[in-house]
Amino acid sequence: MDGATPWGGQPDGALLIDDGHIAWLGAAADLPAGLRVDEEIHLDGGVLLPGFVDAHTHLVYAGSRAHEFELRLQGASYETIARAGGGIRSTVAATRAADEATLLALALPRARALRAEGVTTLEIKSGYGLSEADEARCLRVARAVGAATGQTVRTTALPAHALPPEYAGRADDYVDDACRWLAGWHAQGLVDAVDAFCETIAFSPAQVERLFRAARALGLPVKLHAEQLSDSGGAALAARFQALSADHLEWLSDAGIAAMAVAGTVAVLLPGAFYFLRETRLPPVQALRAAGVPIALATDHNPGSSPTLSPLLTLNMGCTLFGLTPEEALAGMTRHGAAALGLHDRGRLAPGLRADLVHWAVDHPRELAAAFGQRPACRVWIAGQETRP
Repeated sequence: MDGATPWGGQPDGALLIDDGHIAWLGAAADLPAGLRVDEEIHLDGGVLLPGFVDAHTHLVYAGSRAHEFELRLQGASYETIARAGGGIRSTVAATRAADEATLLALALPRARALRAEGVTTLEIKSGYGLSEADEARCLRVARAVGAATGQTVRTTALPAHALPPEYAGRADDYVDDACRWLAGWHAQGLVDAVDAFCETIAFSPAQVERLFRAARALGLPVKLHAEQLSDSGGAALAARFQALSADHLEWLSDAGIAAMAVAGTVAVLLPGAFYFLRETRLPPVQALRAAGVPIALATDHNPGSSPTLSPLLTLNMGCTLFGLTPEEALAGMTRHGAAALGLHDRGRLAPGLRADLVHWAVDHPRELAAAFGQRPACRVWIAGQETRP
């Protein structure tokens, strides 16, 4: 997946792993002579790929919102449900009522399900606590998920996800408090990045800008839920702060695309939410391509708008719904997914990079995107160590 040739493929390849990193890669016939190795693994065909990077998840939460799925099928919109007290705020209530051990017990099977389909690195956002203590609790659980599964977990603070009920009518006061909370979470080592939901049913560009200024003052990179339901100018705002990514982007404008291209901001597309909410406005994939904006794909796992835990299904939806090629989809969940998290030591197979690897029992990587509802056999290595179910 290095982009040098189609797929960056190496037929009959081999690689050497030393201290969790790729030390050499090339044709098996060209292996250096006189090697002394601790273990030799023959994979007997198939395809070896970089580990998947799921760059947008909301994995830590309690409760179910399956009833909202039923309401939408009966004609209620996502916005109507949210304004009536459902949506994110209903998950906040359930998450606040769950203790830390319960949240971890709920999150671990989700992370392991992602790992079973090749995810070796993932982002986990907060955003379902919406208080200083509850958000910190969710971030601690996210850290614990990585420790338990061996996956790299990047934690993203998302306090500006929705307005909690105790701040009703006081959104600016809430944003002021969230800006203060960031410093404490950062001091505790809980935060790798900061995100917000910039939308008519969430937070305004001016409010998001205040949060981003607080994040950047702490040296934290930013990301943004942008242009999912309307064009709020969020992508351009994110680009002004050199955001790692802007995510969703169904309503992204030409000006937003141009700003992202200049800033190097990754476009993270989330076909699971598009599918589950039965949206009809497609993200401007061809315009993103033309502008050279890197396109990542992610599951957006969450209880309300994208309950999938299948990166393979996400690859397929990225192709069938958004028109990505299979190679673009795989790049979106490997090298571009890594870039969306600010990680440049993974997402490709190359000397010096982390040995996060997945072996798939397929003849060509395009098969992973073409099939859905199937899970080819796979083996997963994280930093050179094979994982177990």
